[in-house]
Amino acid sequence: MAAFAHSAPCWVDVQLSDLEAGKRFYGGLFGWTFRAGDGMPFADALSDGRLVAALAAKRDGRMPTAWGVYFSTDDIRATVAAIREEGGQVITEPVHAGRAGFVAQAADPGGAVFGLWQAGDRAGFEKQNEPGAFCWTEVYTRQPERVDPFYEKVFGFRGTDLGESGSDASGTAESLVDFRMWSPAGTEPGPDTAIGGRSVITDAFPAELPSHFLTYFAVADCDRAVETAVRLGGRVSAPPFDIPHGRMAVLHDDQGAAFAVLQPIELLP
Repeated sequence: MAAFAHSAPCWVDVQLSDLEAGKRFYGGLFGWTFRAGDGMPFADALSDGRLVAALAAKRDGRMPTAWGVYFSTDDIRATVAAIREEGGQVITEPVHAGRAGFVAQAADPGGAVFGLWQAGDRAGFEKQNEPGAFCWTEVYTRQPERVDPFYEKVFGFRGTDLGESGSDASGTAESLVDFRMWSPAGTEPGPDTAIGGRSVITDAFPAELPSHFLTYFAVADCDRAVETAVRLGGRVSAPPFDIPHGRMAVLHDDQGAAFAVLQPIELLP
């Protein structure tokens, strides 16, 4: 079992109304295969035979159709206590997920929801930062002044502010992108150690858009992935555009869950 550093993103899953339709969409887009969840209404997704994500049938139709990210913790109860102390909200208290580990759900002071995972038999991803697998996550918020210190205190993140010309995930060019990269405690902050980031919800986004985490998956060809997603019934939120780290797009699957695809710069022609 590969261990994840404390506070590192270690897992993602998506809540869907139609699990079988989700398998068809993501299987067609990323080439994932699936295995049943031991009689439970979810399916593990595998890329090249390695765990990359899970698809879950929503237990309640009122739940959002959305991708969720989980951060690794060595002590889930201590992390939950820190979340409360720093102004976050605990949505579900830590529960035992069989021999796999312990899980909890929380929200930051701006309302963005994330998960916590304390590993038992399952550490998390068996493949990442390769085509067909998770490669990045970032929180979109309207309250960076509250959210930045929250993650730095709860998870020990060290931030690197990047103010640069470019486009954000709305696909709209801005004169200056307010973006912060997070590096784990004990590392030198910067792009080489970053494991996630924070962006700001600007006027370029719909006014009703809530704070949220955006999950990125690596692909070998961003433009082709977008074409495939549309063919499978998905829609494009932000068409392919270039960023310093490659070429990305923001998509919604055929049930409405948002995610991003990123063609890393080393895979660009």
